[in-house]
Amino acid sequence: MAIRKRAWTAPDGSEKTAWLVDYKDQAGKRRAKQFTKKKDAEAWSTNAKAEVQRGVHTPDSTSITMEKAASYWLDTVKAHGREPTTIAAYDQHVRLHIIPKCGATKLSQLTTPKVRAIVDDWMLHQSRPMALRLLRSMKAILADAQERGLVAQNVAQAVKLRKTTRDKPKATPPSKADLRSILTASETLDLKSRVLVELAVFSGMRASELRGLPWSSIDLVKERVNVEQRADAHGTIGPPKSEAGTRSIPLPPRVIAVLKQWKLACPPSKLGLVFPSDGGKAMSYRVMTLRLFGPAQIAAKVTAEAESGADAAPRYGMHAFRHAAASLWIEQGLNPKRIQALMGHSSIQMTYDTYGHLFEQAEKDAQDASAIERALFADATQMQHGDKKPRKP
Repeated sequence: MAIRKRAWTAPDGSEKTAWLVDYKDQAGKRRAKQFTKKKDAEAWSTNAKAEVQRGVHTPDSTSITMEKAASYWLDTVKAHGREPTTIAAYDQHVRLHIIPKCGATKLSQLTTPKVRAIVDDWMLHQSRPMALRLLRSMKAILADAQERGLVAQNVAQAVKLRKTTRDKPKATPPSKADLRSILTASETLDLKSRVLVELAVFSGMRASELRGLPWSSIDLVKERVNVEQRADAHGTIGPPKSEAGTRSIPLPPRVIAVLKQWKLACPPSKLGLVFPSDGGKAMSYRVMTLRLFGPAQIAAKVTAEAESGADAAPRYGMHAFRHAAASLWIEQGLNPKRIQALMGHSSIQMTYDTYGHLFEQAEKDAQDASAIERALFADATQMQHGDKKPRKP
């Protein structure tokens, strides 16, 4: 790469100078970039030379802006049939957070330190989860641009927001006493409410999966429910949240028994849903929680502390019963990979992050139980083997 001084006369008659970096990119095409100061030209030249050698250099003249790249990415998201709520969230990320920070910046001028500075600013003004979502969107935008050949490298990929112990979500499932009370109370309610409570506790399905559950996915003979679809926030039926969301979950006999009763009483719907709305469509989350799920907790007196004069409110949201199912499976000794499959988690890390403390507690309980057994029966066992003195446990 050559650096040379350029001098010219401006239209107003003043003398101007600049430093021009003359070079060839990785495709062998001649390029040039101009700087006011020689030291800036030298610094840029050193970095560009390394990029050309690695084949990751993008000339400014051929680069698009971050705003344009974000537009291309949103088109890709829509073309892949993502849910409307997901598309709306990504659109907000772009319009409200990414474009105001770097929309006019060309991809060739975006660097890892610049991305780091943007993320640090988000961390100051947004919650950590939101900052993490915005960073993921930025990485996805640059990855899409890289696939289109619009940029040679994804400079955001190296930026990380590492989780601390405080950041990891610790699932707190309902107590067994609360679960027993709720299940018992649901027997006094209408059959539809009881079926929902039973399925939520013993299958660990997401609320969206329960709302979109068709009878064709329930095998009453093999006593299983196959999760194959879900209903989004708008009631549109689509595939599960992720590829891992498609799964088969065994059901205990008590759930099969109430399902058989409800199948005979369930009003028919065009979609063949287990929990259809009054109009035969997918029931909304709000209606499902207020009409079907909440009453069982109220009847069981499992309520949150109400403000003065306010009616009692259910203590748990529907997601808490997903945690309940996981905790019961862990207590029964199922291994993490099996829990991951039953919960429909996309990665084992997600399972450990959410339920790692429950696995640790179950292991500790088993060790404690073994220690107590050894302490109680060690003397007798040693005497049977002819030991004169009992050994310390």
